[in-house]
Order: sequence, then C-alpha cells, then structure tokens
Amino acid sequence: MEKVERVLFINTICGTGSTGRLVTGLMDSLETRGIDSMCAYGRWEAPEKYKSYRVGTNVDVIIHGVLSRMTDKHALYSNSPTKKLIEEIEKYNPDVIHLHNVHGYYLNFKILFDYLKSSGKKIIWTLHDCWTFTGHCSHYEYVGCDKWLEGCYKCPQKDQYPKTMLFDASKSNYALKKEMFTGIENLTIVTPSKWLAGEVSKSFLKDYPVVVVPTGINLTRFRPVSSEIRTENGIGARKLILGIANPWRERKGYKDFIRLADMLDDNYRIVMVGLKKEQMRGLPSNILPLEKTDSIEDIVKWYTAADVYVNLTYEDTFPTTNIESMACGTPVITYKAGGSPESINSRTGAVVEKNDLEGVVKAIEEVTERNPRRVREFCLGKAKDYSASKRYEEYMTKVYGLKRKYG
Repeated sequence: MEKVERVLFINTICGTGSTGRLVTGLMDSLETRGIDSMCAYGRWEAPEKYKSYRVGTNVDVIIHGVLSRMTDKHALYSNSPTKKLIEEIEKYNPDVIHLHNVHGYYLNFKILFDYLKSSGKKIIWTLHDCWTFTGHCSHYEYVGCDKWLEGCYKCPQKDQYPKTMLFDASKSNYALKKEMFTGIENLTIVTPSKWLAGEVSKSFLKDYPVVVVPTGINLTRFRPVSSEIRTENGIGARKLILGIANPWRERKGYKDFIRLADMLDDNYRIVMVGLKKEQMRGLPSNILPLEKTDSIEDIVKWYTAADVYVNLTYEDTFPTTNIESMACGTPVITYKAGGSPESINSRTGAVVEKNDLEGVVKAIEEVTERNPRRVREFCLGKAKDYSASKRYEEYMTKVYGLKRKYG
C-alpha cells in the first residue's frame, strides 16, 4: 500500500458495541504510528477523544427505520445525510476508507458506493455478518436458506433484521447490491472468521481479495477473578453451566437450554444471562435466570465461576463470548455453527453438531471431568491468540500494509 496519512472509518456506531470498539481500537493503533483517523458513524454518541462525524440525526434514523419497515428498502434512505457525508469525506481527503457496517438505518448505500467507485481511493471493508451479499437478512444459517448463492426472492426471514412488515424487496435488493458492491478497484474485504471468508468466496463478492483477522478482546478486562458468586447464588459445589446471549432467541439456543436443563440431574446448575422478564417465567428449577447486564465485572465473575460455557447458537459469524470465557480460564462447548468453533480446540472445549443435545450432555460430562488446572492453562493460553492488541497489529500489517511495529 502507498503511504497512509489519513484513514476514514464508516460504521453504525463508534466506541461502543463490538464493532464500535474495534473501530476505536484501530484508530488508537493508527495514532501510535502517527496516522490520523476519523470515524463517520450513524447511531448514539462517539467518545470525545476521537475525531468523529455524525451521519444524520436521531430523527433521520427513525424515518429511515420506519420507511425500511414498510418497503424492505433498508439502507436506501438517508439521502441527504449520505450526500453530506460525501462532502465531509472530500474535505477530510483520506488515503483509505475503511467500511464496517453500512446497514443500520443511517446510510444510503447506493449514493455512497456511486461515490466510492469514482473516488479512486483504497477501500477496506470489514464484514461482520452476511447482509452485504443477501437480498435482506444478515444471517441465514438457522433457516437453511441458500437463495443468496444465485439471487434472493421470497425471503423467508422478512420478520428478522432488518425487519419488513409489508413488502418483500429481496430480489431487487440483491440485484442492486450486486451491481453496487462489485467492480470496485482497490477493495479488500476483511472477515473475522474463516467461515465468513468461505461464504464470501461463494457470493458475488468472490473476486475480491479476502483477509481473515479474528476479532480480539481486552485481556486486561477478561481474566480469572475471585468472587463469592457461586455461594451467593446457592450453587455450591454443583457443576455450573453458563449461557450468555443478547437477546435470547430460538436461534441462540433458548429452547435448547430448557431442554438441556431437563436432561441434567441435580449435580448441575445452569445460569442463563441476558433473559427478558417474560423469558424468565416458568423455567426449570435448575436454571438460574438473569437479566442482561452491562457490567463486564459481573460477566467476568460468572465466566470464572463456571465449570463450562455452553454456546448453543445456530448461527454466528465469530462469537467473542467463546474467547471471553477462555480468557477467564473456562472451557467452551458450542454447536458447529458459522465461525463459532474456530476459536476452540480439543483442549479448550468441544464442538457438537447442531441440535444434538445428547452430544452436548456427553461433552459437558467429559469436559467437566478433566483436570481443572490443566484446562484453565490451556484456555488461558488459547485466549492469548485473541488479544485485541495482537489483532489490531494484524490489521496494521496484513490489511493496511504497514511495517510491523513490535518484534
């Protein structure tokens, strides 16, 4: 890559959520190399320490959302905010434009990509889901839909994000995305998992170079800690099985956890974090239901206290909860779904076929009988591969083409 002096990021959020924190982490890494950066974002607020530009307003987001729900033309509104964004891009004149999520009710992708195609700038696009190459949905594995391979129509997931109430525009959306997202000179795609890279290779994006850079986590925040959380919640010496989701849905394993609870005896306790109040009613007595918490400190206590973290997702790009659990010394059992198995090996957990709850029970019994000290060592060692600083450095060298800073 030619000399880089300024990088512009475009993402739904800045500094919050997994994608927003990735953006600011990359901005920090660029700053250490003397490279200026700015983030254009569409929702909530950005941390004051970062140079940023808000695309549109809360009202624009609401209008975009309402129209999208009615017409299924998601990311094809916000015309004026997108044109103003392009004016800001011209003023800032970045050497690199690094896209993340361009969906999220704040941008018009046709207007933006008309500009990008004529800009002559280096474009990097980190994909966090499958929305880019489908006619509607961001994930399709749960329903087993493969229409996106040739061209979407009669979408079976109109009721899923980005939800539409009236029309199905999946066929025209797919055609327009294919037209706008292909034929861009100097574009590189980044994915957080080998699985998503494989899906890209089967899509209309297949001619672009793809770099896999797994998502990292902050190992100073996710680490083993001491607490009395088991005693405080009456778990005692029972085997603690932890599940975390936000939100809990069937495709995240909600009903599977209830079925799992009925298959386990009183030697086990299940803790489900992230439930809504209505989901907490009528659960089996061996499930401790907890609402969503924004406290990383509390989550870390549960990760550390658990004997095993069980992730029964039916679709996911690359869940960082698996890594967070291992960073706290706790092994992981997951379904063979999307990129979920990629961070796990035979020493740090187990991978089970989807919907095989008998296999999950066997895996729980086997994993929890292992030497806990050795398992903890293996998990902590594996988690080091996913330190945020290491992954940011990987972006700098493998994606931006900058010289290695360390070592």
